[in-house]
Amino acid sequence: MRSTLIFLRHLLTALLLGMGTYAMAGDVYVIAHPSVKLTPEFIRDIYIGEKQFSGDLRLVPVDNASAQEDFLGKVLKLDPSRYANLWVKKSFRDALNPPSLRSSDKDVLDFVRKTPGAIAYVSNPPSAGAILIQKY
Repeated sequence: MRSTLIFLRHLLTALLLGMGTYAMAGDVYVIAHPSVKLTPEFIRDIYIGEKQFSGDLRLVPVDNASAQEDFLGKVLKLDPSRYANLWVKKSFRDALNPPSLRSSDKDVLDFVRKTPGAIAYVSNPPSAGAILIQKY
């Protein structure tokens, strides 16, 4: 009985610490090249490979290594390993490539500004050359 109470106390502590870490996470801004016309409800579908076009324009989703954990948790409701597994299956089953990975907000913004169809996420509000789709 005593060991069960100790276990439950440790479990509760771990859960509370985990919730505190997630609550401290920063904002995530989903951005796109001005050529992209879409609404926020399609963001999840794009990043799980279910939507590849906006009208006639091929979408080019990009992952941001510096904001990926926040994006996956807040927007896709996935942890990094489930996201990676999803894309392994999509690659084999549907012959789709996962979003390319950029290392920072700056790299992502540069790519979005130059690439028609690009959609990405950053941890700071976007500047000129990209449009804001949704803030999380």
